[in-house]
Amino acid sequence: MSGANAHVVIVGAGHAGGTAAALLRQYGHEGPITMVGDEPIPPYQRPPLSKAWLKGEADAESLALKPTEFYAEANIDFRPGVTATALNRGEKTVALSDGSSVSYDALILATGARAIALPIPGAGLSGILFLRTAADAEALKAAVGPGKRLAVVGGGYIGLEVAASGRALGAEVVVLERESRILARVACQALSDFFQGYHETHGVRFELGCSVVGFEDSDGSGRVTGVKLEDGRVLDCDAVVVGVGATPNDELARDAGLDCARGVVVDLDARSVSDPNVFAIGDVAHRPMPIYDRMFRMESVPNALEQAKQAASAIMGRPRPSGECPWQWSDQYDLKLQIAGYAFDVDEIVIRGDPASGKFAVFHLKGDQLQSVEAINAPPEFMMGKQLILNRKSIDKAKLADPSVSMKEVAAQTAAH
Repeated sequence: MSGANAHVVIVGAGHAGGTAAALLRQYGHEGPITMVGDEPIPPYQRPPLSKAWLKGEADAESLALKPTEFYAEANIDFRPGVTATALNRGEKTVALSDGSSVSYDALILATGARAIALPIPGAGLSGILFLRTAADAEALKAAVGPGKRLAVVGGGYIGLEVAASGRALGAEVVVLERESRILARVACQALSDFFQGYHETHGVRFELGCSVVGFEDSDGSGRVTGVKLEDGRVLDCDAVVVGVGATPNDELARDAGLDCARGVVVDLDARSVSDPNVFAIGDVAHRPMPIYDRMFRMESVPNALEQAKQAASAIMGRPRPSGECPWQWSDQYDLKLQIAGYAFDVDEIVIRGDPASGKFAVFHLKGDQLQSVEAINAPPEFMMGKQLILNRKSIDKAKLADPSVSMKEVAAQTAAH
């Protein structure tokens, strides 16, 4: 049963789960809503954890999606500090870690993803940190400061944001990346070179093509004092942040027999393909991407918001929201990187603008169609790029590469297939 009086249970109180609860009420849902979350605080924004939170410019209250009193006022039964331990789809019940169980008419899984830990000696030492939650950010903030040595394992966006914040706090920072360049899995060579150079001018050191094989506590304190590399070197440090990716928290779904493929497989309503009464949204969902004619699991706030809308609309019998172009962003120092789309099946890259100026965009093309754009301090390229990706029109590459031609003109010059 769905509709305005159904009991909706939301497992996970992150950006996706919190947004779904609020949207259901906004869309006129009158039945009970129960939301359980494993953290002790209400849903909050996570991207600022690696930036504003570390620098003391934000806290749990300022980052909250809604004021704490919203949930009681909206008659949402929010249960913090509770996890779901088992899902019985036949009885439509969820067992909880506090020993209780809750029955549902519609279930939304918004369990997110967790940081991947390195299975190497010393991984359990204190001072080895991740950055997924407010508690993680608080621990890191306490560990970095003037004169402290921070080692960041993983040269992806989270690692680079942490490096930038670490430098802002006065720490010495080294980034360790096993690939031959940073951002190797998510960006092109030009962007990797740009970001490495920019970080180096701010005092960040890079060790590329190196594998971390262990963590050491040379004083026997149980706290990390060094990172051991495959070549035998040990780099001294006071804290380590491991940022080598995340894995979806889909165990609850798997154990209940839902179809999973590194995430719960869903349709364009965010509904499980195995069970019409179960939805999955955000980082835990393996979802269709019609633009690219494929399935994919996305980790971004815009995706969490889009899928929250899809699930709430489906439960309420509203029309399906129109499809969106996926996007994400990264803030480092005074740089704002905005990324639209994904560089799937790309056969050509066009750079617009001069990277040396700190304002440029990288366009990824498949034939004459735009697949993705990475825009550094270049909002028009990002905004128009999103439109061009979504409407799948042919692009005049010469005009695209010419910064003297406005992006509006580039978009106007595209010809529909």
